[in-house]
Amino acid sequence: MPLPTRRLALVALASLTLSGCLGGESPLTDAPLAPRAGLSRDPTLLIATTRLPAGEPLKEPWFTGERSADLVFAEAKMTPPADGLLGTSDWSIASVGSLDRRNAAQTFAQAALGRDLLLYIHGYRESFESAATSTVQLSQGIKFPGATGLFTWPSAGSTFSYVSDRESAMWSRDALEELLTAMAKTPSGGRIHIVAHSMGTLLTLETLRMLRGSGGASAMERIGAVVLAAPDIDIDLFARGLEKLGPDAKKITVISSTNDRALQVSGRLAGGIVRAGAADRERLEALGVRVADASEFGGRFININHDLFLSNPEVQQVVKRAIEREKL
Repeated sequence: MPLPTRRLALVALASLTLSGCLGGESPLTDAPLAPRAGLSRDPTLLIATTRLPAGEPLKEPWFTGERSADLVFAEAKMTPPADGLLGTSDWSIASVGSLDRRNAAQTFAQAALGRDLLLYIHGYRESFESAATSTVQLSQGIKFPGATGLFTWPSAGSTFSYVSDRESAMWSRDALEELLTAMAKTPSGGRIHIVAHSMGTLLTLETLRMLRGSGGASAMERIGAVVLAAPDIDIDLFARGLEKLGPDAKKITVISSTNDRALQVSGRLAGGIVRAGAADRERLEALGVRVADASEFGGRFININHDLFLSNPEVQQVVKRAIEREKL
């Protein structure tokens, strides 16, 4: 979820070192990925969405929090940060075009043809704009060299929309499965690396379970790394989902934090059941997934420790290494 204190958190977290916090992960000494055809050279974000487009013709805010009857493809042209009198600006959306409502999944797959894809799936309380800028922030943070895409579902973007957001995320499972199936069946396509956050991790896990159930092991061959950051999933439901994935569960890396305040609230709303993203590292590892415990990161007062994969360069290295392990 977007945080108004993210910039302050960046400053506070920059001075932290890993200090063994990401147990089970190797030291963060990897050389950075060299950008080849990433957003720095072509600031185009591929969009697949179950949000309703905002108007005919399309206008800002581009996509709403309402549900579209069909999956929609679009391309968002992004404006890079620029230095000004008031400091450096953030990435922003310059324009959105190339809408396709009839063959969205296939058009998305063709747009990413021949390249590895980083696909981000956001969490609760996200607008289209915040989801898009978070996607770029992640891609640039790990210097991803391939295509960058966003699957965005119709979050209402409100603090009080937790229940309706969860239902909209689950409603989007078929559309995400359609997208991943089209990607997997496209000849000469690259690896599909998925990073999902918070409530988006439930959507992701359920969709991967469906994909494997309908298409078997072959349907999962093109899926590379699956990083679940702060998964807002009932720990028992999480364990059951991993069982259904079978050997493909080893593709999953969980970024967890036992002091994630957002997941603590979510757990209370769920009757006290621990969320997967706030579970002890040992409990998660026993389920057969890789675990990066980020509990030592974040600030006590300026961060709720829920989006460290976006705000902390050290935690972002976990995402980069997960992708490196799952390259073709």
